[in-house]
Amino acid sequence: MSDDARPKFDWGRRVKAAVDLFNDGSYPELEPDALLVKAGDAGEVVNIGAHVESETTIYLVEFNEKIVVGCLEDEIEPV
Repeated sequence: MSDDARPKFDWGRRVKAAVDLFNDGSYPELEPDALLVKAGDAGEVVNIGAHVESETTIYLVEFNEKIVVGCLEDEIEPV
């Protein structure tokens, strides 16, 4: 990972959703496009990964101690 691609947020960092987050099929038990997290809901970064081909950082964020959602940097912001 290049210096430019370093994660903006660390594990354990409190963040909030910058936008509404919808089911992209990751939760097959829920309706497609179901609202998972509302903009402004707080969560915590519990893991950090990357999409290898695009070198895009993916954050796993636990929201409201009930749901873990994969987020891009522009979908979350610091609390």
